[in-house]
Amino acid sequence: MAEELTQQQRPEVETQVGRAYNLARVQAVPWMIVIGLLALTAWLGWRAFFYKEEGDPVGSAMLAFSKQNTLTVFSSRFEVVAESTNAQGVLGIDLLKSRQAAIIPATVEYRLDLANMDRDRFRWDDGSQTLFVALPVLRISRPNLDEAQAKTFTEGNFVTGSAAQALAKNNSAQAERRASAFAKNPEVLALARQAAKDAVRQNLAIPLQVAGYKDAKVVVRFDGEKPAS
Repeated sequence: MAEELTQQQRPEVETQVGRAYNLARVQAVPWMIVIGLLALTAWLGWRAFFYKEEGDPVGSAMLAFSKQNTLTVFSSRFEVVAESTNAQGVLGIDLLKSRQAAIIPATVEYRLDLANMDRDRFRWDDGSQTLFVALPVLRISRPNLDEAQAKTFTEGNFVTGSAAQALAKNNSAQAERRASAFAKNPEVLALARQAAKDAVRQNLAIPLQVAGYKDAKVVVRFDGEKPAS
């Protein structure tokens, strides 16, 4: 719902602008990867009980991942702020000036590309019963803007329909750029990577134990991180 942006409201909007970027840390919640968990567990269980190739935990892990193209491991919802101005001239003079600030909710998903998880990304240490897994860099989805829930504040003595449309379009473009930039925030990325590691660890550890590796552990890292010893 659009509202007139008065002098009294400006401090409130500025306060909301300042808080918007902090909301991601509050609202970012790791996905409950139920579908992926069931699919990987079922496949590894089948591999363990029915596929007669004992002593190859790496092969089992690869086979499980080969059935998954991508896996969504984390979703972050936050708010971004955009602000635009518009001026329409009469006889070369800018008479109709308008300004609009918008606070728009955005959602970004973080995904693992599992299609190319080859044997080089897995290492089994038989002595410690540990499976080491190296994951590719997370993919970040294009921001999904929830413009139906946006709050807009408009300032101007007379805002024409074309001006309002131009302001809204420009704010949407700004919001998408800012959401994309914020999705790469180191703190949010750290949460997403940890969620991915937990998901992979949980999806592989239990089936390995069922397959006979009762003391099996799974150590997960991303490309660029220091390998575990």
